[in-house]
Amino acid sequence: MEGQNRRLTWSTGREFVAVVTHPRNLRRTVTVAVIVGTAFFAMNQLPIVLAGRATALLWCKTALTYLTPFLMSNFGILSATRRPARALIGGEQGGLAWH
Repeated sequence: MEGQNRRLTWSTGREFVAVVTHPRNLRRTVTVAVIVGTAFFAMNQLPIVLAGRATALLWCKTALTYLTPFLMSNFGILSATRRPARALIGGEQGGLAWH
C-alpha cells in the first residue's frame, strides 16, 4: 500500500501526456469538468435550452463550459507534478518518476 501515496511527476512532453492520461488523474479531471460544467451550464445556458432557443453557437458555448474546467483541472495537476529536468531520480534520462 506504500505506492498508493506516490505521485507521478513529469518533465518531458511524453511524461506530460502520461500524467494527464493516467487513470487516477483523468478520473479527477473528468469529475471536475462534469460537476463544474453542469453547474455553469445550469446557470448560463439551461434557461435558453428549456425555452427552445438553443442555437449552434449556444451548443459551442456549452462545449466550452465543460472543456474549461477540464483544462484548468489538468493545469492544476500538471503544475503540482512538474519536475525540473535536472532533478531526475538516480540520474535517469527520461522516464516517469514516482515520488
